[in-house]
Amino acid sequence: MDQFDREDYFSNRELSWILFNERVLEEARDKTNPLLERVKFLSITASNLDEFFMVRVASLIDMVNVGYDKPDASGLKPTQQLTAISEAAHQMVSQQYTTYNRMLKKVLTEKNIHILEVAELSQKQLDFIDHYFSREVYPVLTPMAVDSSRPFPLILNKSINIAAFIHKTGSKTAHREFVTVQVPNVLPRVVKLPDKEGHTSFILLENIIRRHLGQLFVGYELDEASCYRVMRDMDLEVDEEDTEDLLKEIEKQLRLRERGNVIHLDVEAGISERLVEKLFDRLAVSADNVYRVNGPIDLTFLSKLVGQINEPGDLVYPPHRPFVHYELLEHSIFDAMRAGDIFLHHPYEAFDPVIELIRQASRDSQVLAIKMTLYRVSGNSPIIRYLEKAAENGKQVTVLVELKARFDEENNINWAQKLEKTGCHVIYGLVGLKTHCKMALVVRRESDGIKRYMHFGTGNYNDITARFYTDMGLLTCNEQMGVDASNVFNMLSGYSEPPYFHKLVMAPLWLRSTLLDLIETEIKNAQAGKPAFIRAKMNALSDEGIIKALYRASAAGVSIQLLVRGICCLRTGIPGVSDTIEVHSIVGRYLEHSRIYLFGNGGETLAFLASADLMPRNINRRVELMFPIEDEEIKTTIIGLFDLMMKDNAKTRVLGSDNLYEKPDRRGKTPFNVQEYLAEVAEQQTIKRERSLRDKRTFTPIKGRREDILNPED
Repeated sequence: MDQFDREDYFSNRELSWILFNERVLEEARDKTNPLLERVKFLSITASNLDEFFMVRVASLIDMVNVGYDKPDASGLKPTQQLTAISEAAHQMVSQQYTTYNRMLKKVLTEKNIHILEVAELSQKQLDFIDHYFSREVYPVLTPMAVDSSRPFPLILNKSINIAAFIHKTGSKTAHREFVTVQVPNVLPRVVKLPDKEGHTSFILLENIIRRHLGQLFVGYELDEASCYRVMRDMDLEVDEEDTEDLLKEIEKQLRLRERGNVIHLDVEAGISERLVEKLFDRLAVSADNVYRVNGPIDLTFLSKLVGQINEPGDLVYPPHRPFVHYELLEHSIFDAMRAGDIFLHHPYEAFDPVIELIRQASRDSQVLAIKMTLYRVSGNSPIIRYLEKAAENGKQVTVLVELKARFDEENNINWAQKLEKTGCHVIYGLVGLKTHCKMALVVRRESDGIKRYMHFGTGNYNDITARFYTDMGLLTCNEQMGVDASNVFNMLSGYSEPPYFHKLVMAPLWLRSTLLDLIETEIKNAQAGKPAFIRAKMNALSDEGIIKALYRASAAGVSIQLLVRGICCLRTGIPGVSDTIEVHSIVGRYLEHSRIYLFGNGGETLAFLASADLMPRNINRRVELMFPIEDEEIKTTIIGLFDLMMKDNAKTRVLGSDNLYEKPDRRGKTPFNVQEYLAEVAEQQTIKRERSLRDKRTFTPIKGRREDILNPED
């Protein structure tokens, strides 16, 4: 047995995720955040938890149902995990509603923003909802009776529904009929009410319907009514080996997904036991998976509410102006890339240069081909438009659209069909593997021959999320990387399997072995008395083999600093095992999404950016890329940015030996919020640039080390 195999050296993946969502919930409770941002954070925790139930909990339930009982690295079998998750998730839901009822709703009221019940409405507001119901809502509703001739209807995933008992008017018997009504998701759930000047009031659609339930069951009287919501197993079950047309199979699975097994039931706290039993009986959900909530079901409505508030002022974050590389937008981006590698750091720097690469390539007469991987794109993506334009202009356009990007499948199917219609060659990747790498390749004929221009990134080609996800990217025309990039696309579109790559490191082929080799080098350097360190930033760390390698490195004396936003199955502070490992998690205004891997390498630091987290699925079952940063100035910049993130003491939590996260002790220290600092630096750079343009001086872009970024004390 490996000395690092002990179960108490590992945290359970799912319970670690719940700790992450608790860190997000802390932001909703943090009074230093603007009020409406706190409201949005609470909505995010609810959305996160929904996805967790539909995917992770559903997966564990499937394991139990088929008799799989192998324990995870922390020693917990699926049944034990479900028990622990149920306890932790019930506690989290309770915290969410305490935050809503006792903190946020109260402060919203103080700011004259009201979420009202029917009993709290003025006569004018009652008249408004009565008219709204008869005009907009009533024609859409379908009341469903349940009896011997009418079976229990299909309850759609995540839909809000109203369950009720009714009895015939004038009936002398106690017989009650069960009925259910779906709150239509084609109508806004948050309805804005007329109100006096300076006040903004809302009511939820289900409460408008509940007031008028009697109109749906004429001749009957209402005994009781309560809202409920189900969540279903939402994992697609696609056997790619036996599927000739992946796109059609996924379309079929999307239709079936709404009928997946019920794995979670939300009910209002005041619901009667008799009504709950009726739902239990019909929905076949276990008692552990029933959640009685003290407030509106599904708190994700809060983000919609925030969007309806006009002129929120200081109730939201002040806008940040990203630094825009105008020299890349107003001149030939190919000339700029030939002059040297260009580093991009979103959202502090605008995403525009990535879009501009595709735009210019779509029109440039010298461009022969454009190849891209698309995982998640925005609803009205400019990149899609330029790819279509490129195909219309006679370019060879190849796009890998990952159909299996969870909860984005329908969107990606639409884009794939749209691209095919304009003449793009659309491929769907390799059987059994998700394609998660972020890569664009432009092939151009120039006077000295064919040249390749690439963009490699840590995040998706999504112009919307690029405004609030922190990601890093590299624009380069490095010849060896270009050969590797061509080989990646050849592997994805055909049967090419090159024996090695020059620069790029690809999963599932070589990423694990490369990372283990890099860690082993640090171990040997530490044993030889040389300086040795590993510094890495990622979204999640759960791979058992990588964690054991990090333990071996720590035991050998390697200094290890990790920035892990979400899941972390590694334990810190274990004597002789993880003494030298420090784990920080930053949860703030922006979603930390970049992946950075730095290795001491005996004094000649190696720096990589990647699309991959250190999870089994990323390393074993996805096409991922880790790419080297060889420009010394850019490398220094990335190292400096990592240092700044480790200095954060405002939005950082530090993982303790008790496996809990705590904010660092700030006594006697100046508060430092790395996200706000970098945004401020970007804004100052923009102001400086605008001033230089006004003065008609030549502006030289900073693409390497940025002294004003790396020295916050100045």
